[in-house]
Amino acid sequence: MTDPDIRDNADAHRYELPLGGETAVVIYNLSDHNLMVTETLVPQALEGQGVASRLAKHVIADARNRGLLILPVCTFFAGYLQKHPEHADVVHPTYRGILGLPE
Repeated sequence: MTDPDIRDNADAHRYELPLGGETAVVIYNLSDHNLMVTETLVPQALEGQGVASRLAKHVIADARNRGLLILPVCTFFAGYLQKHPEHADVVHPTYRGILGLPE
């Protein structure tokens, strides 16, 4: 399920989560049916509160709903997917192999 507080700012190529006067973001590139996640940025004031994981869950749900495959170039995102292999179906097959996720 997507998070109602997170919005896809398609013009800026990023998902945004505003919290406490700060904004955490996941930056991406969209091409065809692929969503390349390039960076996850959480302001220092928001670190340690599960904000990046909250963004990851939203991006995964949104990609699944839109029929997109994720290319996790971002190290946080790649690590998140390795810890949560139940989301392997939404990861591009090449990256499933790289990350050791089930086919």
